[in-house]
Amino acid sequence: MASIAPGDVAAAAQLACLLEAGAPKPGNVYPGRSFRDLGYEDFLRAAAAIGAPLARAGERSVGETVRCAIEATRRWTRTNANLGIVLLLAPLARAAILEPAPALRSGVRRVLDDTAVADAREVYRAIRLASPGGLGRVDDEDVAREPDARLIDAMRLAAGRDGVAREYATAYAVTFERGAPGLERARRDGLAWNDAIVETFLKLLSAAPDTHIARRAGAARAAEVSALAGEALAAGGVRSDGGRAAIGRMDRRLRDPENTSNPGTTADIIAAALFVVLLDETRR
Repeated sequence: MASIAPGDVAAAAQLACLLEAGAPKPGNVYPGRSFRDLGYEDFLRAAAAIGAPLARAGERSVGETVRCAIEATRRWTRTNANLGIVLLLAPLARAAILEPAPALRSGVRRVLDDTAVADAREVYRAIRLASPGGLGRVDDEDVAREPDARLIDAMRLAAGRDGVAREYATAYAVTFERGAPGLERARRDGLAWNDAIVETFLKLLSAAPDTHIARRAGAARAAEVSALAGEALAAGGVRSDGGRAAIGRMDRRLRDPENTSNPGTTADIIAAALFVVLLDETRR
């Protein structure tokens, strides 16, 4: 079977970003809920910006694609709306363009294994440009310095503290094994996209503390937020009035002036899972 056309890959990536941003995930930006320095429109601008760079993912290295996508995003919004999403989508997009369609996960594993030190340098440059909050400092392969390791090796070093890096290190275990299947199950059950996304988001968050929260507010707070997600699911989640009320209470409890309880990494993985599901739909 043929690989997927670059234009379809770009469209799937943009639609994944739009669907993810539009779903009312607790603690995140969505229509009607903004952060002090980041609003729903910023995510729309970022989704539009990454289409052209991801369409060329088959021609460029992973690192170049990440850098080009972040540079394009910065031309449209001055906020860090999509760094994690771009980091996750760039290898997936390259694999989708270069590999036969049914072999996306094995293809992305090969794409990641082929990354070089030059890819790490490009990604570090993109991270510095995006200026995400809460990165902190580490001894090995800190983004403030030029890397000496291949991109995949740098991500393996960071996998214990960062959920996006963990996806690289595991060939997207959460995306392929839990995220995409969860979305597909919810859709088969008749849930609309927003509800399917919120349900899958809560399931991922309840199963593993969000590393963005852990970096900004500590491991204990990240565990508390995961417990809240579990409680919302136990109350019925999006499938009952009581569950929806619990989700609303959770959303309110996660909002503070500095957004330290924003489960942003889990949201990024949802975008990657949406991309995988949408690509699969193009083959039907």
